Amino acid sequence: MGLLYTKFYLDFEEEDWKQVSVEPATFETIHDDVSIEINDASQNSYRLKFKKGGRLNVLRVVGRFRLTWDDDDINK
Repeated sequence: MGLLYTKFYLDFEEEDWKQVSVEPATFETIHDDVSIEINDASQNSYRLKFKKGGRLNVLRVVGRFRLTWDDDDINK
């Protein structure tokens, strides 16, 4: 399971992502090889590439966002 914390809100492109849950907010990819760039709380940049149907969970936690995903949803 992947985990990152970020101070920034993420924008999910409607042609690549659909929201499948509200609490917690869960986004699922519509296409294969959908990438997203994340700057974590320590200002490190990560680019994750998701498989079709891959999910990213977003939970707001005291001034930050907690992002989690299943490692099997990531193209390596």
